[in-house]
Amino acid sequence: MSQHALSDDQVSSELKKMTAFIRQEALEKAREIQIKADEEFAIEKSKLVRQETSSIDSQYEKKFKQASMSQQITRSTVANKTRLKVLSARQELLDDLFDKARAKLSGYTKDKGKYQEILKNLALEGAYALNEDKIQIRARKQDYDVVKKAVPEVQKEYKEKMQRDISVEIDEKNPQPEDSAGGLSIVGTNGKIDINNTLEERLKILETDALPAVRVILFGQNEHRKFYD
Repeated sequence: MSQHALSDDQVSSELKKMTAFIRQEALEKAREIQIKADEEFAIEKSKLVRQETSSIDSQYEKKFKQASMSQQITRSTVANKTRLKVLSARQELLDDLFDKARAKLSGYTKDKGKYQEILKNLALEGAYALNEDKIQIRARKQDYDVVKKAVPEVQKEYKEKMQRDISVEIDEKNPQPEDSAGGLSIVGTNGKIDINNTLEERLKILETDALPAVRVILFGQNEHRKFYD
């Protein structure tokens, strides 16, 4: 027997050492694999969490924008409806105001003294505008007596202001309608120019020209208006 031959105990001992070494190597390798797997799992998990978080944030932002836009549209719609209701109510009030004024026009003719002064001023306004030596006046038949009294005053005041005479005739062939509120038409240039100074027409002019001022008196200044006439 060779002097280098191992005994059974020695062989058993060497096998145990080799087995222990292999086992240790296997455990370390398994540990490395586990650690690497855990690291990769953590990385992948973190990646998935970031992706899901980003997706949730994106969806939330989209839904938030949609909700915000919907709220703005609703608010704008309500504001517009409210503004239109306010404007409609204001217009109804203005219409009612001028309707009442229109209904009271005939009352201006009851006081003959004041009405004569009104007719004189209406006739003078037309005479100054025409700037002619001869004019005609058209009035209601029921006003002829008052008009005839006003004519001399028209001629006198016109001469004082313009330094020349003016001929004023009543056009009895073309009277104003009897159902009109009163006032005059002043005709010049051989009937070619007719200045409508009836009370109804003057109210229409007032309704147009004075409407902005009436709105301010009734409703106050418009804060959103930037330009004024």
